[in-house]
Amino acid sequence: MIKYTPPKTLRGLFIAHYAPLLLIIMIGPQTAFLKVYMLPTPWLPTILAGLAIFLIGTILYFKWEYFWYKTYKGQLVTTGIFRYIRHPHYTSIIIIGFGLALFFYSLLALILAIIAIPIMIWSIIDEEKHLIREYGDEYIEFMKKTPWRMIPGIF
Repeated sequence: MIKYTPPKTLRGLFIAHYAPLLLIIMIGPQTAFLKVYMLPTPWLPTILAGLAIFLIGTILYFKWEYFWYKTYKGQLVTTGIFRYIRHPHYTSIIIIGFGLALFFYSLLALILAIIAIPIMIWSIIDEEKHLIREYGDEYIEFMKKTPWRMIPGIF
């Protein structure tokens, strides 16, 4: 099995798209503990919704992770969840970020989750340029068959 190592040009993007999630993890509990920047919503339903959203994102992430490492051997992967969206990894990170922000009941963490969206889009666009260079027409055809990058019917 070939171990995937992102090209050096993409490594900075991987760091950039994990940074908001790491900030949410660090800032979220502190804002809740200090009772600053709290969400203007009922706390229990918000926390429970956040937990549910976080679990959905985590399940998606681990399903992607398991499928990727089981399937990827240097070729373009177009089966499994990739039949529906081209970037399930980014989608899972966004879902996890929003879930944690709500779970931590943190307005500041929610703002970070919103800021993460254009960062992810930027990462996706850059990564797709690399994938087109690497896989050529095969990736372009995959883009036509699977038009949605992150969320079917939306983006």
